Amino acid sequence: MTQYSKRMVVIHWLTLALLVAAWLLGDALDEARHDGNATLAGYIAHALVGDAVLLLTLLRLYVRRKDGTPKPLGTTTMDKVATGVHHSLYSVLVLLPISGIATIVFSDVGRALMAGDASLLPKKFTGVFAHNVHEVLVSVLIALVAVHILGAVKHHFILKDGLLSRMSLRRKD
Repeated sequence: MTQYSKRMVVIHWLTLALLVAAWLLGDALDEARHDGNATLAGYIAHALVGDAVLLLTLLRLYVRRKDGTPKPLGTTTMDKVATGVHHSLYSVLVLLPISGIATIVFSDVGRALMAGDASLLPKKFTGVFAHNVHEVLVSVLIALVAVHILGAVKHHFILKDGLLSRMSLRRKD
């Protein structure tokens, strides 16, 4: 096997698109919350996209086990770092939505959603540990994605080893 399966590739790129959407929705929601303009729809949209990321990640882990993965290109220290980055990405992609769910459950957001009353939405998340974890995990995810992209760029432009083609829908002959 020299490439990931088509369904792994689709899940990879769809997860990226959903992560961008979740980040944009979360950023807009944070701004609106600080301005006192947060809406129930904003929280629902952000939560649904985050939940979709969690489901896709779990599906990806299942498909990965079923379809297998291409062999690593090497065994250098940097190859081991890359493996660690991938495992960390999977961990954060599971923990981030869970911390978002916990934020809803353990804050006034859950009460506001259950009541259908946006006036109950919190202006601050003071004392909500899950929200603090959620914010830290967003920063960790951004750092991991940046390292992941830099690694891909290095392989494509410096090493020119075709690694990027493994995550492409275009099949090698």
